[in-house]
Amino acid sequence: MLLPPDERPNILIVLIDDMGVHQTGCYGNEFYETPHLDRLAGEGIVFDHAYATAPVCSPSRAGLYTGRHPARLHLTNYIPGTEPENAPLATPPWTPFLPVEEATIGNHFRNAGYNTCHMGKWHLAIDYNYRPGRPTDPESHGFNRVIVTRKPKPDADPEADPHHIDAITNHACEFLGEIHTRPFLCMVAHNAIHRPEMAPEALVKKFTAKPGSDRDCNRPVLAAMVSHLDTAIGRLLSALDASPYAENTIVVFTADHGAFGVSSEHKPLRGAKADLYEGGIRIPLIIRLPKSSDRGRRIDLVTPNTDLLPTLTEIAGVSMSEGVYDGRSITGCLTGSETAETGDLFWHFPHYHHQGVGPCGAMRRGQYKLIEWYEGSLLGKAGAPAFELFDLEADPYEETDLSAVMPGLTVEMARRLEEWRQEVHAQPMIPNPDFDPETQQAGPPPPPGDPVSPYES
Repeated sequence: MLLPPDERPNILIVLIDDMGVHQTGCYGNEFYETPHLDRLAGEGIVFDHAYATAPVCSPSRAGLYTGRHPARLHLTNYIPGTEPENAPLATPPWTPFLPVEEATIGNHFRNAGYNTCHMGKWHLAIDYNYRPGRPTDPESHGFNRVIVTRKPKPDADPEADPHHIDAITNHACEFLGEIHTRPFLCMVAHNAIHRPEMAPEALVKKFTAKPGSDRDCNRPVLAAMVSHLDTAIGRLLSALDASPYAENTIVVFTADHGAFGVSSEHKPLRGAKADLYEGGIRIPLIIRLPKSSDRGRRIDLVTPNTDLLPTLTEIAGVSMSEGVYDGRSITGCLTGSETAETGDLFWHFPHYHHQGVGPCGAMRRGQYKLIEWYEGSLLGKAGAPAFELFDLEADPYEETDLSAVMPGLTVEMARRLEEWRQEVHAQPMIPNPDFDPETQQAGPPPPPGDPVSPYES
């Protein structure tokens, strides 16, 4: 049952950068220490099959904020993006910003009378040079109160809050401590745990001494960053508990996509940021509803982050502006009043990425997941598979490609994936007419200011 208009809930969303499901205790990892997130999970609802709509920052955030698929928005790479000068496939023109005409969660809730606040990373503007009120910056997308932060430089002091974890949290706690005469939407978007990886020395030493610290996915500095974040989230939840708004605030915790790391290493999921294996797109999602006795429930529903906007607007009784949305409300699953059917999920990543495996698309239907590698499907490149098919129930770690033994399903899912791309007007890659295999680069360069990827191989 939806809340009546005079009890419209406040909404607090915490969005983490580059966090995989394996980096929290509540999703089963014993190396990372997240007691405050684990407490939130015990008080809320945990989604075990939540997905980002893209394996990199900007498009996934665009999908979450608008409820529209990045392929439909033509915002398919991180902003500003880089591409190799000489590659077998030509990257299609794409939109390297979120147009102000696209209605966001900020627009919908502000139009409904909410006080809207966005603190931290944005990464949807034309560049990183934030200016208050500039088109494509947060104010132009419906947020009344804005604090914008950026990731630190590689030589920043690890002891001086380089990722602004404490600074962002301080601003958010201050906001929660104020008197609000109308409901609020507060988005707390952290720069952590994005590179550069740095954390206070004492925390790094603590995790270096733990068993398992030799695994890449358990890098002590990352565990230290997660621990710092978890402490900050604990402060944020304490500030909410001490405020007059605790009994009428929806709390959401999620991430923009999977973790940075070695794609081939199972953690336990295969894949990493910038590819479409599970490790690159599976994300944590915890939602705590106010005045709910439904605590600690886990949901197997397969849900993309485009579902979050229509779900929150339905719960709050907020009308969404007219338009085509790819997300659907899962309010019934949250309240336990109904069971939602899992529909087909789609991905389109037509880019060479300095951390990725290669340009690709994907589709999930029930237990089966198809990955299309565009160099293989469009060029028939020797040694490059065109498709991989996995049974995620029998093979959650994507170890056994079934495309050769289930050709009928592979062809059917490939046909539907192409049909979907046409439905959303996704921009396709095409063979590069100027490609010279003699001078082919290993991959695109990292973005300006980003240290060279340690995972070149």
